[in-house]
Amino acid sequence: MSFTTRFAPSPTGPLHLGHAYSALLAYDMAQAANGTFLLRIEDIDQSRARPEWEAQIYEDLRWLGITWDDPVMRQSDRLSSYKTALHDLWNTDALFACTCSRRDIAEAASAPQEGGAPLIGPDGLVYPGTCRTNGRSSGVNPLPENAALRLSMNYAATTTATPRIGGGVFSFTETGMGPNGETGLIEFPAQAAVAHIGDVVLARRDMGTSYHLSVVLDDAAQGVSHVVRGADLFEATKIHVILQRLLGLSTPTYHHHALIRDDGGKRLAKRDDARAISLYRREGASPSDIRAMVGL
Repeated sequence: MSFTTRFAPSPTGPLHLGHAYSALLAYDMAQAANGTFLLRIEDIDQSRARPEWEAQIYEDLRWLGITWDDPVMRQSDRLSSYKTALHDLWNTDALFACTCSRRDIAEAASAPQEGGAPLIGPDGLVYPGTCRTNGRSSGVNPLPENAALRLSMNYAATTTATPRIGGGVFSFTETGMGPNGETGLIEFPAQAAVAHIGDVVLARRDMGTSYHLSVVLDDAAQGVSHVVRGADLFEATKIHVILQRLLGLSTPTYHHHALIRDDGGKRLAKRDDARAISLYRREGASPSDIRAMVGL
């Protein structure tokens, strides 16, 4: 597979220095490998996505000197692909319907139990299993339309992990670094995924998909060989590796990078307009100035 990477912003606000670092790093890596750099617009959250922010993304990236191969993938054009994957997973008993609200989950997770405080995983509170027996049907019933769809992590872990003495494992290759210095071959036990990741949502009621499902399917559809993104998504990669195994997709090489932070050490977010690329442009900064600011 040829070296292919991507930048996948959401059009929900201005690109800031953190985005510039990630996009430039992915672009530079593709250029150095004589590979391909792709752009994807992650706009599944139509309640927050705005055309003007998408237009600003293109403008900012071009100003930075970044070019990409067309066409640009937009998640809002791929809803049928996500639904097909959900049908396939439903028919293999990998999903169950969940009608819990966030409050229901928080209350169930905080109820007195052995082990102390509720567990926090890469997708938030580890699901307490309230609806775990609801709706899994081996394909007998149709895919529910009025409930969130959760991955049965126990099913996924027991059916797709690589067998090892003492239990199965999942793995991926990391060429960057996780938040605790993790690099090289990253392995994690299947049972740890069950206990510490849990039954993550693969389709939200108001979207028909989720970030985790979409990013896995989109990377595969674009032929992405190397995923370049922030270290804050390192733990979420474990979810993505499990989904890749479950869906019969290849696992890319991952390169997680350090986050650009403000003066107080807090990572930048879309609301940090003071560090928006467009503002630096208006103030007379050059693309080389931006590169210097982010350490490239």
